[in-house]
Amino acid sequence: MPSLKSIRKRIVSVKSTQKITRAMKMVAGARLNKAQQRITELRAYAVKTREVLFEVTAEGRRHLAHGAAEEVGASGDASERAQPRQPGAEPDTALDSTSGRGHAANGGGLYGETSAFGRAEKPVHPLLAVSPERHVLLVVLTSDRGLCGSFNTSVAKLAESEWRRRTAEGQTVTIFAIGRKGRDYFRRRRAPMVYLDGAWSDLSWEGARKLGRTILAPYLQTGPKKGEDGTETLPVDAIYLVYNEFKSAMSQQVVAERLLPVGDEGDQEADGADGGESTATSFLFEPSEEALLDQLAPMYLQVSLLRALYESMASELGARMTAMDAATSNAADMIGRLTLVYNRARQAAITKELMEIIGGSEALKG
Repeated sequence: MPSLKSIRKRIVSVKSTQKITRAMKMVAGARLNKAQQRITELRAYAVKTREVLFEVTAEGRRHLAHGAAEEVGASGDASERAQPRQPGAEPDTALDSTSGRGHAANGGGLYGETSAFGRAEKPVHPLLAVSPERHVLLVVLTSDRGLCGSFNTSVAKLAESEWRRRTAEGQTVTIFAIGRKGRDYFRRRRAPMVYLDGAWSDLSWEGARKLGRTILAPYLQTGPKKGEDGTETLPVDAIYLVYNEFKSAMSQQVVAERLLPVGDEGDQEADGADGGESTATSFLFEPSEEALLDQLAPMYLQVSLLRALYESMASELGARMTAMDAATSNAADMIGRLTLVYNRARQAAITKELMEIIGGSEALKG
């Protein structure tokens, strides 16, 4: 059995740790109230911005899909009839794949010029261009500090599974790690990673704009680019966000959602929000669709990044408050057990001394 002095020292140590965990719980709880209010106010704005952008882009995609169906039908009829064109007649732009405009109804709009089968060749805005995912960028949001339960581990494991799955499928994956915990996690696994420092120190609209420019740079590249440190950056076809979505102080959900390009997945989510029924809505734009998208697409990117940062911060504080509450309770239980051991040891020592005294007294009597 350990000595009374060592047990006393351990009890004092656990009590000091309990004070620290209780203080961290109170600080996290105070900060959580502000973070929860902040994400609650921003979430509605972010969701509405996303819905507006998806509605505007969905109309353009429906326009193209309708034009593609008409052109396929027209090309089938033309191949059956094969009527020769009269000299001097105007060419049929709906069947002329080299004209770059396709059907007359699809010559403009959200996705610009289209081919004979309605595919976008010159998107009006680069954030709307959908292409096969050959090189993917994963933006992983973790914290700079620990002591927050499984908050960082859950995000890092999901990002790692995405990285390995896509690599096995032949895709090239680059990880942008926000937070030191994510940086250390992927550095130990020798993942292709770029560390973005300073994101958590500036949780504002301007900070989200700076972060958006950094993340958007490889997406807008047209070819490989060498940085100042000699590393080569490849252009990416899609950007995904991996972060913790705040549900409550005791519940956070890890999500991996596509940030760019704004594609068909977003339209399906927006259309399915009202019971799976999509309504075809026509819009009148003033001054133009291009001017609207020049403002709306960058706004969507910045709002989405700021929302992910707010969600992750609130989730971190909630996870830390829960973890510190559990640590404080465990410290109290440990103090109780150590106190019981200490009392038993002290009682045993006292009993031993009494027995020695009584034994000595009986020996003197005899």
